[in-house]
Amino acid sequence: MRRGSHPGQTTGARSELGGILARRLAASATEHIHINVAGQQANSLLHDGHAWNHFARTTLAATRRALRSARAEGASMFVHASFAFVNAVERGAILTDPLRSAVDAILECEALALSRPAPACVVRLGYLYGPESSDLRAYRSAFHLGRPYWSGPRKARQYHLHQFDAASALLAAARQQNTGKICYATDGSAISFMQLMDAFAHRVGRRTPLHLPSYSKLLARVIIREEHMQQAALSMPPGTPTPRVPHWKPKFPDYRKGLDQVIESWGD
Repeated sequence: MRRGSHPGQTTGARSELGGILARRLAASATEHIHINVAGQQANSLLHDGHAWNHFARTTLAATRRALRSARAEGASMFVHASFAFVNAVERGAILTDPLRSAVDAILECEALALSRPAPACVVRLGYLYGPESSDLRAYRSAFHLGRPYWSGPRKARQYHLHQFDAASALLAAARQQNTGKICYATDGSAISFMQLMDAFAHRVGRRTPLHLPSYSKLLARVIIREEHMQQAALSMPPGTPTPRVPHWKPKFPDYRKGLDQVIESWGD
């Protein structure tokens, strides 16, 4: 198939990241690739865990559909978007259910993608944030009202990634030489969710954001899912995970610059 002879396709195009990708694919003259971002709505610490509801079942099914679609379309490359936090599990972090079941599903989806007879690769993305995030807008409203949030431990650091950088990383990975690889796309060094969200709160006018204390965990479960609490407490290795997507660099390697872009795009 000649380069530019068929537009790229996205599974999960109705998601926030999928919408960004669909627009970029439509505007680019690229060979026919298929990018699967099914399940990436869950890849964030901004939704209090609700996006993990039915994750294992729905994401496995969507990944299988994406693979069938890519095969039927004759896609020259299949790029599967995965989750960088599984790096901590592979390095020995112990998880219990319900997040353990989600990790099992994530790894099964990766294996399915890489078992494709045609070229395919996996890109593990950091926790997403950005101007397209409806959950981040909800945090802005909550901070304006002075509401506290579940921040997790101050010393538990995670990998993060601006939505625009996630899209560019997935596109950069769609090269034949990446076939069979598992690569990472995250911003700079790991930082805590508390550090990220306190910086966001300051940018929307909340100088002293309130954190739900750890002793309120039982009560907080009424509105916050266990998966979110587990992830906020799951600490990642401090350095940037490797191997990174070849020939890709994040436009926003510093979360502060990324948050500045979000605020600017919102017009705040």
